[in-house]
Amino acid sequence: MTLHIQKLPSVLGAEVTGISLRTLTDPDTLAQLRAGMDEHAVLVFRDQPLENEEQLAFAERFDGTLHSKTSVAVLAKNRFGNEALTDISNVGADGQILPADHRLRMSTISNRLWHTDASFENPPGRYSMLSARVVPPVRADTEFADMRAAYDALDDATKAAIEGLQVFHSIAYSRQIMGFEFSEEEKQRLKGAVHPLARTLPRTGRRSLYLASHASHIVDMAVPEGRLILRDLSEHATQPQFIYRHEWRVHDFVIWDNRTTMHRARPFDDKKYRRELRRTTTLDLPLPAASTSTSTATVAA
Repeated sequence: MTLHIQKLPSVLGAEVTGISLRTLTDPDTLAQLRAGMDEHAVLVFRDQPLENEEQLAFAERFDGTLHSKTSVAVLAKNRFGNEALTDISNVGADGQILPADHRLRMSTISNRLWHTDASFENPPGRYSMLSARVVPPVRADTEFADMRAAYDALDDATKAAIEGLQVFHSIAYSRQIMGFEFSEEEKQRLKGAVHPLARTLPRTGRRSLYLASHASHIVDMAVPEGRLILRDLSEHATQPQFIYRHEWRVHDFVIWDNRTTMHRARPFDDKKYRRELRRTTTLDLPLPAASTSTSTATVAA
């Protein structure tokens, strides 16, 4: 089969067919996928059964350095033995559904807020890749919002007003607003980072907002004033016309660009139904020169 990228009926996202990610090593095909990410920001692959090591290996082939300084790693030892493979699930090390008051569950409930992965680190996250291993019998979707389209839709006065603004991102902040508190020792391992509120994507030249629930305040601005700006922009950017909602199937594999999207998990009865996904996130660092050849994928409108 030949790689084929079919745009989804939404402002962002495309479905990819014709390849097996577990065996994909061809540089030109990987470059075509990167070009697809530049255009669509979210790529959906169906029927991609991956073992943990296969997912880690593909993530490195596709986009280089993996993110491992996660908040989950601060709270509990990784049950897979590798902090770069984030456990996006509601089960513990014993394989049982976590109790309602478990600290890990209390923290990860905040994944239901709009956010972008690893914005609280420097360098921040670039691509996240989520593999569906166990899907509940009820809807447990993930929504994605296009920050490029949201930026384009701003009026010129707002674009001028936010130009050059820098924002402090902290996962301790996003957890705290949901009522979860890290210990002082945990906070020392999650110190936060500063990033621009609007940015230009280097490969495409497109402008994009860079927002997240982790966005605590605008640097050098009164906190209430800055937070109102961040809230207004987030409300603007998560209107229905900017959103793709993904309904998970077993062995789905979804890649998204954290620089140009926000995402959130939608609620389900996680005290009753198991849901297990594995996430790998890459850091926004230059790829090796051998990985940056460019090709054009077959794209269907």
